[in-house]
Amino acid sequence: CARPVTMAASNSSGFDSNCMTLTRFVLAEQQKYPEACGDLTQLLVSIQTAVKAVSSAVRKAGIAKLYGIAGSTNVQGEEVKKLDVLSNELFINMLSASFTTCVLVSEENDQAIIVEVERQGKYIVCFDPLDGSSNIDCLV
Repeated sequence: CARPVTMAASNSSGFDSNCMTLTRFVLAEQQKYPEACGDLTQLLVSIQTAVKAVSSAVRKAGIAKLYGIAGSTNVQGEEVKKLDVLSNELFINMLSASFTTCVLVSEENDQAIIVEVERQGKYIVCFDPLDGSSNIDCLV
């Protein structure tokens, strides 16, 4: 969002204070389709929130003692890291709470996760909550 702007449009800081965020973009696109009910918008905002939460956890991993192995293996036979477990839980909780998903498929789970009936929506989401986590202990 901190894009330098031309002198004609700059404010006192020299940055665009009216930048396009993902949420603004998705809401603007949704308005182009009067038949849209907002489910996809809600899903995308929930994914965005999960990504931000995972990003925060990765940044704080050292002080929160989130480095290291959790003591299990994933479906690919890789050792699961503590950050993998937390990231997976964040995605599952955010997506289930969005009321837009019915099935979640995560790299960290052997089976698909069926969302509780009273929270189900129409979308199936497949995700790897923290790709490249095998490099996390060496801060790559």
